[in-house]
Amino acid sequence: MPTLKDHPTLAEFQQYVAELERERGFEDQTVMDKCLLLGEEIGELFKAVRHCEGLKVDPDSSIGEVKHELADVFIYVCAIANRYNIDLEQAFRDKEALNHQRRWISAEPADGRSSAKDLP
Repeated sequence: MPTLKDHPTLAEFQQYVAELERERGFEDQTVMDKCLLLGEEIGELFKAVRHCEGLKVDPDSSIGEVKHELADVFIYVCAIANRYNIDLEQAFRDKEALNHQRRWISAEPADGRSSAKDLP
């Protein structure tokens, strides 16, 4: 079984996921497979968040913990990145460099009405 050291880097997480997939026989799953599985995990994350926020959920359904569902989502993100040979740390840094060049403003409501914060 692969081991993950304390305070791993993103690259070490990605390597761990690659080893985990080999050990569990998942290395042949396609990007499409991983994307569909990621979508399922995101749904499970949303259900866990709904439960934590006090929204109605089916009491007979399985509801995971937010932290576990986030970890599952992260595993699939690493797996997808690995299939494209993407260094997630570098991708993050590159994307943030682009984001620093963007401006962030409040959007106007789609129906053209003023929002409450726009009123005097």
